Amino acid sequence: MRKLTLSAATLCLAAQLSTAQIKLPSPSPGATVMQTIGTTDITINYSRPSLKGRTPFTDAFVPMGKVWRTGANGATAFTTSTDLMVNGKTLPAGSYALLSMPDRNDWTLIFSKNKAVTEQTYKQDEDVLRVPLKQAMAGEKIETFTIGFSDLTDSTAKLNIMWADVKVSADLRVDVNANSAANVDKAVAEKPDDAAVLQAAASYNLSKGRNLDQALTWIDKSVSMKESYRNLFIKSQILGKMGKYADALPIAQKALSMGQTSNDAAFPFFKDGIEKSIAEYTAKVPAAPAMKGAKGKKKA
Repeated sequence: MRKLTLSAATLCLAAQLSTAQIKLPSPSPGATVMQTIGTTDITINYSRPSLKGRTPFTDAFVPMGKVWRTGANGATAFTTSTDLMVNGKTLPAGSYALLSMPDRNDWTLIFSKNKAVTEQTYKQDEDVLRVPLKQAMAGEKIETFTIGFSDLTDSTAKLNIMWADVKVSADLRVDVNANSAANVDKAVAEKPDDAAVLQAAASYNLSKGRNLDQALTWIDKSVSMKESYRNLFIKSQILGKMGKYADALPIAQKALSMGQTSNDAAFPFFKDGIEKSIAEYTAKVPAAPAMKGAKGKKKA
């Protein structure tokens, strides 16, 4: 009877702790992994079960050929701030439940629009994207389930899912140029009267050779609001890129003169570039035609 009383008390205490939302150790603790790829922020929230002597991807533990929440506890959450290519297929910007279907050789990675999905409530018609993954052997035995990123560049990365001796990876790619251009246009739309924003936007377009007429409009407005050697130099470069060397030359010369008297510690980093531009524009500006003088009269 004493034993039963203790058991009842233990259950009651556990219920009270749960109701009070007291943080206690979890057998599958939560984790968050965040990664920026170029202009895109990716966040994954998931729970990490450990092997504890078990073998996953068997009938007894995380069965093969069946949908898995790709972690423990609640659904694994995957958020991307921009459109993302996953193994060459487009995943629109947004938040999803990240599911998978393990198999002996090939896995299926699933992004579901039902962010609260479980294995029991999963419906394929709620899939936003499905991609096949090739299974490989992990370099070492992974005790605790792990999701992470590797092989980062400014526009690509690998998404890795690893547990026990299994590793599967998906190739991720973002369109950095399209995202950057969208960010520039958004910044100007939000702050159309900010000289620094206009200067940065014009500089970006110049660097990409993108919509130079728009860049010239932006930099003209920046110069009219707050003239500096920096925005003058950008304006001269835009005009030079447009082949308007005669217009670019005096502006570059003014940028050099302003920079030399600006007391700006950063000016030495710009000086060589401005001087090279001046030399380039000078060489490309057509020489002024020689003035024709009156012909001298012949002596009698």
